[in-house]
Amino acid sequence: MRRFIFVGLFLAVGIALRGAESAAPPQVKSLKITILSTMLADITPGLPDGKTIGEWGFAALVEVDGHRLLFDTGAHTDVVLRNAQSLNIDLTTVPEVVLSHSHWDHTIGFLPLRRSVAAKAPRALARTYVGAGIFAARAESKNSPTENVMSDIKAEYEAGGGSFVVCDQSVQIFPGVWLTGPVPRQFPERNWSGAGVIVTPAGRVEDNIPEDMSLVFDTASGLVILTGCGHAGVINISDYARAIVRPARVHALIGGIHLFNASDENLKWTGDKLREFGLENLIGAHCTGVETVYRLRHDLGLDRTHAVVGAVGASFELGRGIAPGNIAR
Repeated sequence: MRRFIFVGLFLAVGIALRGAESAAPPQVKSLKITILSTMLADITPGLPDGKTIGEWGFAALVEVDGHRLLFDTGAHTDVVLRNAQSLNIDLTTVPEVVLSHSHWDHTIGFLPLRRSVAAKAPRALARTYVGAGIFAARAESKNSPTENVMSDIKAEYEAGGGSFVVCDQSVQIFPGVWLTGPVPRQFPERNWSGAGVIVTPAGRVEDNIPEDMSLVFDTASGLVILTGCGHAGVINISDYARAIVRPARVHALIGGIHLFNASDENLKWTGDKLREFGLENLIGAHCTGVETVYRLRHDLGLDRTHAVVGAVGASFELGRGIAPGNIAR
């Protein structure tokens, strides 16, 4: 009798453990992020035309567990396309886009890229995720005329067969892959110019880029966060990522975090908070600032293999870390 009780308990425990495993949230197994637009150009030996072009802008190719998507689209009509060609990257096999926010240095390449691939691959770059508020009318100042550039882009994109997915909250778009949606501003980071205004139901207010959102990847090593400009604040973004996904360490932070003109005091506070989050790898691209990267590298106790200035062609790969390219090595 005791033997049957023991076997029954053993089976019950086994079933419970299997149930717990099946209920565990999915995690990303394979991830590579390659920068296609930022200010620092590079050359990639071994490719027919490995010479890239720098610009004040940002874009990155994400390859995650068999999915491919483009994160932001650069500041000129042709730079991302030319850099992709130089790096031997085929954008016709990329079905989806994420636009982190509405600013021109992340969106100018959007429609030209879609046009460049649509004839050959109608579903390429045909679905785009954006944060709520991206289509609101904006103005350069309280008294200047409003414009709605993203609404004009929306009309042409949809007329050509594209569709937008508007995120008003965090959403898991693939297993282990999250979009933050608009990020709560818990900490008083002001990572925007403050000059522009946005039209809301309450009237014209300061444009703090409310639609700003980031990509978060849940991996066994921790969270990987990809930002465009990080206008919501890199600490707000990291804190929110740990709230919506899980309170894991930040394994890697990649992209622009808009600290190029930050004070020493602000950089120290940011570094202290990122150290609390356990940041292990940093590619500071676009509006991060060169001095900012070196300051954060020092304050976080990282070395040159784990904290680099982002260059076109630089990449982060799960399990391998940062491949900085030649100029930022």
